Amino acid sequence: MKKKIVLVLVLTLGLATDMTKADFTFGEPINLGLNVNTASGEGGNGLSISADELSIYFESDRSGGYGNADLWVATRATKNDDWTESVNLGSVVNGSAQDNSPSISVDGLSLYFSSNRSGTVGNMDLWVTTRETTADDWNEPVNLGTVVNSSVADYMSYISADGLSLYFSSERPGGLGLRDLWMTTRATTNDEWGEPVNLGPTVNSSSNERRMWISSDGLMILLQSDRPKGSGAVDIYMTTRLTTNDDWTEPVNIGPVVNVPQISEASPIVSSDGRTLYMTIYGRIGGYGTWDLWRSPIIPIVDLNSDGIVDCADMCIIIDNWGTDEPLCDIGPFAWGDGTVDLQDLVVLADYLGKEFVDPTLIAYWALDESDGTVAVDSTGGKDGYVLGDATWQPAGGQVDGALQLDGVDDYVI
Repeated sequence: MKKKIVLVLVLTLGLATDMTKADFTFGEPINLGLNVNTASGEGGNGLSISADELSIYFESDRSGGYGNADLWVATRATKNDDWTESVNLGSVVNGSAQDNSPSISVDGLSLYFSSNRSGTVGNMDLWVTTRETTADDWNEPVNLGTVVNSSVADYMSYISADGLSLYFSSERPGGLGLRDLWMTTRATTNDEWGEPVNLGPTVNSSSNERRMWISSDGLMILLQSDRPKGSGAVDIYMTTRLTTNDDWTEPVNIGPVVNVPQISEASPIVSSDGRTLYMTIYGRIGGYGTWDLWRSPIIPIVDLNSDGIVDCADMCIIIDNWGTDEPLCDIGPFAWGDGTVDLQDLVVLADYLGKEFVDPTLIAYWALDESDGTVAVDSTGGKDGYVLGDATWQPAGGQVDGALQLDGVDDYVI
């Protein structure tokens, strides 16, 4: 009797890094709605989310501002509530010129941004405004000075979780493209910023690299780039490294669920709990203006034995690999893991226990009736296929009895 097998057509979304991290993917982007977005442009040069995910800062060229573009903020009471109507940060922060690309510190007391207001060293500089408490007003912005800012454009900054590294895009000499990503550091938050350093030829390219986000452990970067490998005018890419002393891996495109052909996706920011990617997108269906703010869920691959349900069998796999760096099981505290299989991974798995899990990294699958040969017969649906290349039948290794393994190079089914 012929076995029922599953033909699996693999991956466009799944992101398995070269380091000891789990597989994860990004869900369908969701627009943040009309309280944040308008018929104008929001976040075209950046956005920032507070550590508690209750405030989102962004640039907008909507009416009611003080200059060509202003900084605005939308808030909400809890992460389950809708965003309230956006509020301009006021005339102390916003000037008569252009103010954009905000980055809020983890404590919510420092807001870095770009501006070409009076006092700018180049044609766009990095500035910072501070406040005593999150209930206080913002103080007069301060230019970061000539060590950080150059005679050309410096903008789109991102302040690290510890407040000791500031990443930004610059058109200064010494880069690989028109705009490169640079980093300046300081020993403590009371020290001055040091001489900026280029992030190097793996992260940067001969194209334009602009806004970026880096994980709190310093091991993953999301960045926007218009390099030729992308699907749109601007796409979001990911690069990783094993330790902070290692080199960055070649950036990879995060896939077509987020990066849509002929559409620009930019300014990636991940929430502090690692569950949500925030970004700005130009011209996507479902938007309200030119640039809109969107969010996308970050989904860990938690069905560890690929049987379609998350249960005790998956929990046992984690326990069997306890204390190791097994990437299959390293799903917490963030979807990309932390390098160790421990209680954090069980906590993530617990959210899915008893639930069906359809692996979002699969494009599609068909139930077939053959377990070998060059013809994959589907007697139920009539979707027969011709197996070409050196595809390998796996009669006992798939989701339903068997599967067809493709090499991702020249194996395919017609």
